Amino acid sequence: MQRREFLTKSIAGAALAGTAAVAAPSVARAQERFAFKMTNAYGPNSPFYTVGPGSPTAMIEAIAEMSGGRLTFQHFAAGELVPAFEGFDAVVAGVVEANAANSYFWSGKTFAAQYFTTVPFGMSFMGHMAWLYHGGGLELWQEVYESFGLVAFPINNTGVQMTGWFREPIEDVSQFQGLRMRIPGLAARVYGELGVDARVLPGGEIFPALERGVIDAAEFVGPYQDRRLGLHNAAKFYHTTGWHEPATTGELVIAKAAWDRLPSDLQAMVRAAAKATTLDSVAWSEAVNGAALTDLIENHGVTATVLPQPVVERLREATMDVLETEAARAPMVRKVHDSYMAFKADHDRWAGISEGPWHKTILGV
Repeated sequence: MQRREFLTKSIAGAALAGTAAVAAPSVARAQERFAFKMTNAYGPNSPFYTVGPGSPTAMIEAIAEMSGGRLTFQHFAAGELVPAFEGFDAVVAGVVEANAANSYFWSGKTFAAQYFTTVPFGMSFMGHMAWLYHGGGLELWQEVYESFGLVAFPINNTGVQMTGWFREPIEDVSQFQGLRMRIPGLAARVYGELGVDARVLPGGEIFPALERGVIDAAEFVGPYQDRRLGLHNAAKFYHTTGWHEPATTGELVIAKAAWDRLPSDLQAMVRAAAKATTLDSVAWSEAVNGAALTDLIENHGVTATVLPQPVVERLREATMDVLETEAARAPMVRKVHDSYMAFKADHDRWAGISEGPWHKTILGV
């Protein structure tokens, strides 16, 4: 009996010791703090893109609060640490742990990156988010960036964007020939097929270039953001259709090595904060654009019109040609393209019978 009691106590003691051995590192890991640096493709004090509702800094604040300060990000706007379009490379090189931008800025590195921001004549915010979160899009995003040693998440969305600002109204496709225009992403490639001299400029450089005549036209985001840049003071014709960016998703990239160091609860906080910021950003955009558009038209002499349908159809043809050409060049691009388009076909059917009739009967459009 004494021997049995001794063995029981010994086994219990060993079990407790084993538990302590396992628990100690877990407890220590749960208390570990992480300080990351994040660069940004957009300039200081830019609403939505750097500060305010739905911005990267808003996400950073949410993560710090949720984590009790265990995960913090030091934010650097464009030019404060690296130039606007060098954040991706800075993360790859290990200069910083994270970057906020739009994935289509990196389509020169891999054309597949275009699909995660937006696709001309593609899906709306609702459809794009559905594809990313429930149609395999987010998993493909990680697969595409795996070779760069990065993980990526949506961080914001503008909703439908305006076609842009022009010195003269666009009435015919021939007017694109030789037109110098600030336009990023796949739309730049499409415009190029129609003779446009497409250029990518950071937000802060657009107005000076348009005002001095370095460019003839420019696209940025929508009424609120464009008014803030003063684009209406350099051009008065504001076209729309949203053909080029029906829903423009921002990107948070984090070095995979840094991501893998985070405990699972901190990773979950980053995912949750990025998703919440995306929702807040599109809600904020929808809240401010209406009043801004009214102000531009009524108080600044802006003419806002829809592109003529023949022009839109020619842009659609050029877009489909470019997409098919690029998909045929690389298996990974083909994989992402086919996933996006298959999901879009199903979503279009639903949107056509849900949102389509709603727009016609309720809004009269």
